[in-house]
Amino acid sequence: MARTRIRIKTKAKDAFQMRVAGLGFRDGYVLVHRAVHEPFWTFPGGRAEIGETSEETLKREMVEELGANVTVGRLLWSVENFFHYEGRDWHEFGLYYLMEVPAHFPFHPTDIVHRVMDGHELEFKWAPATTAALRALDIPPYFIAEEIETLPASPRHIVWRDGDLDR
Repeated sequence: MARTRIRIKTKAKDAFQMRVAGLGFRDGYVLVHRAVHEPFWTFPGGRAEIGETSEETLKREMVEELGANVTVGRLLWSVENFFHYEGRDWHEFGLYYLMEVPAHFPFHPTDIVHRVMDGHELEFKWAPATTAALRALDIPPYFIAEEIETLPASPRHIVWRDGDLDR
């Protein structure tokens, strides 16, 4: 079956996408990743596809990127995220879930623990799950750094525009 990612780009340099990401924790750390050519980090995940649920998206992306079957937990945030990237103004609808990363997935508090090719070379590491550590990493959307130490008890809806938080 053909896969169709939920992504629209216009000639006017606007774009829309739906992204699903997971926050996996271990020993006071949270799993983050980046494309090696980028200066910023983000939470693992990827674009949703037409016909799959957001939980299915996260599970599929983690098999593709981590080579592991994660357990998807509760929804933390739904985010209308507006930002400028690669010459376009993006409108992203994002869903951020708790996820359980299998115990066999590597853990090290300072080293890159995994690399994979997924369109670009991605690298994964565990970062301290603290506001200060995530601020230092440059990890959008930036409000998550402010809430990482006290995750919401129930899902929160956020409208986020880059620059909303004094960094």
